[in-house]
Amino acid sequence: MAKPASKSPRKTVRDEKSEFGKDRRRRHHHFLVTVNYADGETFGRVYTDKDKATRFAERQRRSPIVKSARVTQVS
Repeated sequence: MAKPASKSPRKTVRDEKSEFGKDRRRRHHHFLVTVNYADGETFGRVYTDKDKATRFAERQRRSPIVKSARVTQVS
């Protein structure tokens, strides 16, 4: 008895092209927020969403003890 021919291969989410091409390690960019305080301390936090990173940096800049807050893309 012969096996019936399959219709078509299943399409998965991974079949579609992403902006990263075939590099399967990365699914999103990372953004590092670095906050420098007046007493010389530094604080860093990593976000995968740029909007959340910029909102966090803006919120930190409003504090009087924050000298600078910057957002950099790390990957």
